[in-house]
Amino acid sequence: MTESSTLQVRLGNIAHGGHTVARHEGRVIFVRHGIPGELVSVRLTDSAPEAKFWRADVVEVHEASEHRVPHFWDAADALKHRDPVGGAEFGHISLAHQRELKSQVVAEQFTRLGGMKAEDYNFPQVQEVAGSTDGLGWRTRMSYSVDAFGNLAMSGFRSNQLTAITSMPLAHPAIEASGIYAVNYSGIDRVEVAVSSSDDRTILVLLSEASSGAALKVAKQFPEGVNVASFTQRGGSASDGKGSLEILAGSPWLNEKVLGEKYRITGEGFWQVHRSAATLLSERVVDLLDPVRGEQLADLYAGAGLFSVPLAKAVGQEGRVFSVEGAPGTHADAKKNLRDYPQATVIRGRVEHVLRQVSRDAKLDGVVLDPPRTGIDKQVAAELGSSGVSRICYVSCDPASFARDISRLTARGYELEHVEIHDLYPHTHHMESIGLFVRR
Repeated sequence: MTESSTLQVRLGNIAHGGHTVARHEGRVIFVRHGIPGELVSVRLTDSAPEAKFWRADVVEVHEASEHRVPHFWDAADALKHRDPVGGAEFGHISLAHQRELKSQVVAEQFTRLGGMKAEDYNFPQVQEVAGSTDGLGWRTRMSYSVDAFGNLAMSGFRSNQLTAITSMPLAHPAIEASGIYAVNYSGIDRVEVAVSSSDDRTILVLLSEASSGAALKVAKQFPEGVNVASFTQRGGSASDGKGSLEILAGSPWLNEKVLGEKYRITGEGFWQVHRSAATLLSERVVDLLDPVRGEQLADLYAGAGLFSVPLAKAVGQEGRVFSVEGAPGTHADAKKNLRDYPQATVIRGRVEHVLRQVSRDAKLDGVVLDPPRTGIDKQVAAELGSSGVSRICYVSCDPASFARDISRLTARGYELEHVEIHDLYPHTHHMESIGLFVRR
């Protein structure tokens, strides 16, 4: 078969990553934009003869699932566009069924990678997030490419083709109303946009220059009356700390408020994407870890201190909290956000390098893990096992790495006592897991 060949297939089970699984003459095909059970025509997008599996997109539906709905975003609709943009790959599925499919993915990953037995465990169902009944307008942070004409653009899955866009229905309404789509971004590579989930009057825009001086020209185009902070970066990226940020207009940070506490988040700092995520996750982490006065806790991959602050409040000045983060900008935010808590020690460094020293300095009672999508590595799992910490609260944005780490932690003497999954990424295949591990 050649790329762009069309086949008719019956779609099978959902797979992690936003695909359904189909088969053709013994060949496995991972298909996007379908629903299990549908009879569809697909266009092959990757069909190398030597490949272990092929990839394809649905282009026509012959027998539709009862759960299929009109896609809410034309640019992401595979039935209308040959190269639909990414970011809303489940937009053709009813929200209730999206959560059912994600629950199936959780069970499959926990069984296959986590070593858990279906007959011994009641796998959790993905929960709807309050205030997100239509699944739109939840993204407080957006990332855009720029096309050859200076328009904001996005690309499709595994595609380099850019499609100019004038809206993104998953973006926070304040982002959509800010006027960013009317600006010409010629000379810019990437555009990052953020808005506070608690105060939507300020929009932050991070510009990555392709040509010197372009960012200043772009910054002058933002509409009057919108408080926009623009940055330029050179020599690296904001997240790795190797670039330099030049403030062009407005304030360099956003103010967030969670559970009554104020946080400062600079343009390059990490923060939860869903407008309700920071509050929901903070409440659940504190409830599950159940910290008490005088305890010693570690918040690993701590970001700007979202969990460190309520943990520091809970343990009081008799206790201690180690807030560990590797990214320079985010670490600086954490120092600012924890400045009023002398019981908090804010450490910049890679978790796998810092954890052993922290364990030597303190007899840890509990640990919070909120790692990147790749999860924790073997060294971190080993250090946790050696530390003897009695309970670990793990926050994960990827069910595959979380399932793998369930296996790693159970091998080190821990038991997964509780797990819950929240649909913090509606209309996508992503989800957020929170697990509590206790020492056996």
